[in-house]
Amino acid sequence: MLHLESTKCTFLFCLGFCILICSAIYLNAKTSDSTGPTTTHQSKEGCRPLPQRCDSILDTRKGMTWRRKDCLTEAYFTAPNFSCSHMLSELHFITVPLSREEEDYPMAFIVTIHKELETFARLLRAIYAPQNVYCVHVDNKSPASYRVAVERLAGCFPNVFLASAQENVTYAGFSRLKADINCMADLEKSKVPWRKVVNLCGQDFPIMSNLELVRYMQSADWRDRNMTPGIKQPPTMRHRTEMQHTEVKGSHVAPKGRGHKKGPPPHNLEIYFGTAYYSLTREFVKFVLQNHLARDLLEWSKDTYSPDEHYWVTLNHVYDAPGNHVNGGWEGSIRAIKWKDQEKTAHDGCKGRYVRDICVYGLEDLPWIIGKDSMFANKFETQSFPEALDCMEEWHRQKVLQQAEVPVESAWQLSVEEEVVINTNSTMGPP
Repeated sequence: MLHLESTKCTFLFCLGFCILICSAIYLNAKTSDSTGPTTTHQSKEGCRPLPQRCDSILDTRKGMTWRRKDCLTEAYFTAPNFSCSHMLSELHFITVPLSREEEDYPMAFIVTIHKELETFARLLRAIYAPQNVYCVHVDNKSPASYRVAVERLAGCFPNVFLASAQENVTYAGFSRLKADINCMADLEKSKVPWRKVVNLCGQDFPIMSNLELVRYMQSADWRDRNMTPGIKQPPTMRHRTEMQHTEVKGSHVAPKGRGHKKGPPPHNLEIYFGTAYYSLTREFVKFVLQNHLARDLLEWSKDTYSPDEHYWVTLNHVYDAPGNHVNGGWEGSIRAIKWKDQEKTAHDGCKGRYVRDICVYGLEDLPWIIGKDSMFANKFETQSFPEALDCMEEWHRQKVLQQAEVPVESAWQLSVEEEVVINTNSTMGPP
């Protein structure tokens, strides 16, 4: 009798459990049915799915969509159990040269950063190649935890390192120029036989692939030349170098006042005005670090406003400078930037938001960006407009893999193409 009662209790328990499970499944299906037909972009658990608007720039086949394999977040670099092997496999870094052409033309990159670790990591993943070398300057006023995370990431690669000297970088200050100089001093000692150096900030992202960069650097116009777009300093910019300025470290740069006029530039140099971004030959970098004219101009520039916008382009117009381009103007496809004052003339407006009159790109800005022939685009922010960088990164990685002259490994793919998942729902009527 006891045995019979025990069997009866077990049966009733199992029956009740089964009823509970079936009810949960039915309610879940009912909830899904009530939402109507939907199209979803499946993604790895915890990742942002690629928005459907990405399909138009990714040349997606009809009835197909892209599912992200990767979900790069700051958590990878701040986790206590961080490991390089896990990171390399999970984050899809390309760790072999993709062509002999690229392997034979190593480049150097200077990247100055101060925030948005995820954005920087995605930039590094996009430009990384084992034959290149990368100097990362972390703003000295960045949190210690941020620097530790960057050190962790850099430590996973033999050709990525942090600058040996850091600056408290101030917008438009001499410290910004000095950050590049610090990295140049480190790169000049590097055993990597790099040919040209390109400088970036943490909110840049490439438009060209590494192969396209190599071919652009070796084109007839730029093979032996520095690229520093700019012109003779216009009258509207002369106050920057005619008046003394003071740098309030980490805050801003301000003029000292009317009674603090600067003396003339050293060596009777004519001052030019241009972009702070460049592509420079290794011989020119040695000139910057060692030549007395270059060093005198650097010293003279300490109390000017935004000296990186006159220093490189002025030196590139010196006849004795290696790789000079004395007849250059705004030549050189350095950056795709939407300036606020060029709205309705050079571009159709910023679809994200303007910060210091520069567009932080939104998703709808991408067609304009990829239609440019520039090397890089500026600016992206993961926190403000994550989907823009998601789509841009996928578009760039697909181009890189399509151009590869070695067998493409599945681990290099950030997303995989799959059939669109359609939920065809119908409301169940009464029996």
